[in-house]
Amino acid sequence: MVLLVLVPALLLPGISQDISQGLTLIALIAGVVVVVEYTARHPGLIEFRDAKPYNRARFALFFAIVLALTMMQRAVSLHDGQHVPQIAMWLGAALDFNFSPVRMLRAALPAGLTQEHGANVQAAASVAFVLAQLGLLGFLAAVYMRYWPNRSSVLNVWVNLPNFDPTKGIDVVHRLEREGQVNILVGIILPFSLPVLLHISSLLVQPLTLETPLSLVWGVALWAFVPVSLVMRGVAMYRVAQLIRAQRRRIADAEASVPLPVRSAYS
Repeated sequence: MVLLVLVPALLLPGISQDISQGLTLIALIAGVVVVVEYTARHPGLIEFRDAKPYNRARFALFFAIVLALTMMQRAVSLHDGQHVPQIAMWLGAALDFNFSPVRMLRAALPAGLTQEHGANVQAAASVAFVLAQLGLLGFLAAVYMRYWPNRSSVLNVWVNLPNFDPTKGIDVVHRLEREGQVNILVGIILPFSLPVLLHISSLLVQPLTLETPLSLVWGVALWAFVPVSLVMRGVAMYRVAQLIRAQRRRIADAEASVPLPVRSAYS
């Protein structure tokens, strides 16, 4: 986690000392939180910490997105903004169509920016979007083929969903399915709604231009990863609901197979 936070600042040129110190502090805080959460005996804030490799897959996906964008912006900065990797430009052109999240993100940028910067944002958003979707497809394939959760381990709902109260409200299976559906729906809508919210917020506060390489890396990485992370969480919760439903069915079948005691004439 510390390396994830520091990678852009270490690889990108022109990072000031103040920003480096701030990112170092954030990296240390993030590292301490993760170590404390995973070494604590009781669950805290991190979900699915005992359902390997769910969190590892999400971390690897986010790290891949951040690293790819960092290397891309490093190449652009070292060549004075005149060099964007060809594969990124090709992906940007392929995803530049009506109602595309990539086009909507570029359209949400404030007016007055150069065409080169707009093309850079479009290329970076395309790379991040494709990597995020590939990671999501890999996770869906693992769930579909029953590789997650691990068949040989027991999934503890309290440990893996510490903020979920199974005794509150309606049946736990219905609540898990409902929250899973809400997460999936929000994750699908978010790539289209974030640029709109960004454009609306620019009317009230200082608009986000993503002109510096560091802001572009983190802004585009979060724009691509957060919706995919919500979809993965929704699918995981829906999968947990299926496991609970299957366990209930097995218990009911086992109870039904037990013969009733023989009644006597006096019972």
